[in-house]
This record gives sequence, C-alpha cells and structure tokens, in this order.
Amino acid sequence: MGLPRSSGAAGFSAGVYLIVCCRLAANNRSQRFVYMQSTQLSEQAAVAESLANPSVLEGSPVGVVADSPKELPVGNRYAIAENSQPRATFGSRLRRSTRRLLVAALIIFFLKTFVGEASVVPTASMESTILVGDHLIMSKLLYGPEIPLLHWRLPMLKTIHRGEIVVFRFPKDPSQTYLKRVAAVGGDLVEIRNGTLFVNGKPVHESYVVHHDPAPRHEYLRPLVVPAGELFVMGDNRDNSSDSREWGFVPVNNVIGEPLFVYWSYDAPSSRWLDEKFSHQMAFYGSILENFFSRTRWRRTGTIL
Repeated sequence: MGLPRSSGAAGFSAGVYLIVCCRLAANNRSQRFVYMQSTQLSEQAAVAESLANPSVLEGSPVGVVADSPKELPVGNRYAIAENSQPRATFGSRLRRSTRRLLVAALIIFFLKTFVGEASVVPTASMESTILVGDHLIMSKLLYGPEIPLLHWRLPMLKTIHRGEIVVFRFPKDPSQTYLKRVAAVGGDLVEIRNGTLFVNGKPVHESYVVHHDPAPRHEYLRPLVVPAGELFVMGDNRDNSSDSREWGFVPVNNVIGEPLFVYWSYDAPSSRWLDEKFSHQMAFYGSILENFFSRTRWRRTGTIL
C-alpha cells in the first residue's frame, strides 16, 4: 500500500499508517498470503514537526521519535529507568559493606559500654540463686557507666538497696569483677549471731541463703557500722563465699551494674571456666560444642534475677 505524499519537509503527512506485506506461503509457493505486524499505536506529530523537535533520534529511521521516559507507557518507562542506573562496582559494594560493619560495631560498642553486657559466672559463691556456668545479661545504664579512654563516670541514677544483687569492681583488685548480694548499706549496723544476719538490731529473713556447713550457728561477726557511701556484701552460699566478712566494704562507686536474667546456662565446674590456658580453653570450647544439648540447663534459660 502506498504512502500519501504531502508538502511537508519529509514528504509525509500526520496520521497513523497500516503497513501490509505480501509474501509467498512457506509450504505453497503458488499461493500468496498477507500478514500484518501489529505494534502499539500512538498518535504522533507529523515528521516535519518531529524534525524540529530535538527529541528526534539522530540517525534513526524517519518518523521514529525518542519520547522522554515520562511520556512512555508505564512498562517502557520502568525499563528505561532500570537500564539507565549504573551497576554497582566491586569497590562501591565494598565501601557500602564497610560502612555497615562500622555502624554495627559502633552500635554494639555503645550498648556494651552504656547499656549492658553479657557475662558468665565462674564461681559458686551465689549458689543456689546463680549457678556456676550461668550466662547473664547485666544492666549498666543506671549505675553511672564509664566513658572509655576518658575514665569519666556518668552520674549514678539508681539507689542501691539491701537485698539487691550487684556487680562491682573488687576493691583489692579493680581488674576483677565480683557478683554479690547487698546485706547492708551506708549507716547500717550489721552483725552476725549464731549464723543469723542482723541489721540495725533486727534479724533478716534470708530465704535465698544456703549453708553446706552442718554447724552454721557457729558463725559470728562483731557489730560493724557501714561507712557512708559503702556497702556490706555477701554471697548467698555463705559457706563458700569470699565477701565483706573477709575483705571489708565495697565503695558504691565500684558498682557497675546488676544482673537481669540468665540467657544460657552450661553445667561445667569452676575449674573449667577459670582456666586461662589457651590450649585448655580450646579443649573446653570443643567439649561445649560436643555436649551443648546434653549439658545445657534449659530450665534456667530466661530466669529473672
């Protein structure tokens, strides 16, 4: 079918044209058949007007117009938008991954320094409240956490009371961390008579205390006044605890937190947790992997302290 002529610059007039081709049939060359290739039709301006439009593709067939992405159908628009975005190089992916790791490390560092951290109990001084091998989440936020490098303590927002369990720096060696229960606070008069704790002249009912010694009534402690700003602490396992009865009071400023709950508990003796020899530690970790399910104290998971 011929194309109408016009007086336009390219000799074509505006409109939509139907192109019909005539070919021989593939299996019968004596017959002819007509086929038509259909495309999505849209109203276009005249070629003469298109030549004046800078959006016409240079070197493209006459009448083909390069529409901007916003004028294209939705499907074509998305295809162009995707194809126009440059692919990320290995270097850019590496930089992005490095940034994510740095952000994650900063978040973990902030939480561990100012909010709380995980720790393991290696001794039996707090049995049966806290067992050897209990892994605890410790809260630090309200106890004046220390700013790293500067060694500045933030203000302590919590008042410590009798009967609470606290984590503190050992007064004789601040590099060591202890976990004990507060028996008396500053200004209290504390003493032990016949194995019973007295605070300000009144006996204290301690349901959490255990005695393995068959004769705990022989335990005595002369009356002591706890200085202001200090604490008198003891372990719940009174017969197997190194505490204020032995080495004195704990400054309140030494307290760094309190245990919240047990998130995992593994049954192993103190000697395994305290052994710092590298080869022994590796052997211990291997035994944990081997006996993880059989020696984990599943009932203690989530125990609130």
